[in-house]
Amino acid sequence: MERPAWAPPGIDISVPSVSRIYDYYLGGSHNFEVDRQTARRAMEFMPGLPKIMQANRAFMRRTVRHAVAEGVTQFLDIGSGIPTFGNVHEIAQGASPEARVVYVDHDPVAVAHSKAVLEGDEHTGVVAADLRKPRDILSDPEVGRLLDLDRPVALLLVAVLHFVEDADEPYAAVAQLRDALAPGSLLILTHASYEGIPLSEEVAGGAVGVYRDIRNPLVMRTAEQIRGFFDGFELLEPGLVSMPEWRPDRADGAEDGEAQEDPYAFSGFGGVGRKA
Repeated sequence: MERPAWAPPGIDISVPSVSRIYDYYLGGSHNFEVDRQTARRAMEFMPGLPKIMQANRAFMRRTVRHAVAEGVTQFLDIGSGIPTFGNVHEIAQGASPEARVVYVDHDPVAVAHSKAVLEGDEHTGVVAADLRKPRDILSDPEVGRLLDLDRPVALLLVAVLHFVEDADEPYAAVAQLRDALAPGSLLILTHASYEGIPLSEEVAGGAVGVYRDIRNPLVMRTAEQIRGFFDGFELLEPGLVSMPEWRPDRADGAEDGEAQEDPYAFSGFGGVGRKA
């Protein structure tokens, strides 16, 4: 197996990673053959997976612009993955040059690539840490350097909580992060669910099985279970909805418009909450 020049040393390129699979779905180039094989296997059951990821990205872009419009210019993006075109810092800094962003991921490829892309950007930082250990994130020097937690922060948990099993206490992790944030902070969240997928649960379950096989279980939760993550936040209109239904913006570019026409784009849920 040929090792790409950009692969950080020490990375096992024979083991698939969810952030590189996501990068592949989005048309990125920072993935290995093992990631592409896994992605294609999942797409045999659920061919619309790339459309779901595009809908996630479009939702993220709209919500980041919304946050800046509300005066929130600090962003903590946990499970940020590999920065592809139109990532949080580009959208936020395009709307407000002073916006500050901290990306957090536990995938070494995502962290190494993020650092390379962001070199020289004083308003953006990268942290190697895991959502399941919120204290490690909150106490990291980069978070302290870039974010003032006494002022509102937008916490992004986009397409990440469905990789945290109940045994790892995802609700407690989100609550810990919430408690560290100032009033007026926002929670921007998307989550996979069987609700809305234009397939039977049995067929969609085949794709879920692929993630289980690579030891990254995909936890499908109901709308009610996903709403539980917003405990302590006031859900903004239109509430917890399929991603294209959250304040659609037709000026958001062809990619998003195309994604929104596709029935797969309506799989899963997204929402934004404000801490009182």
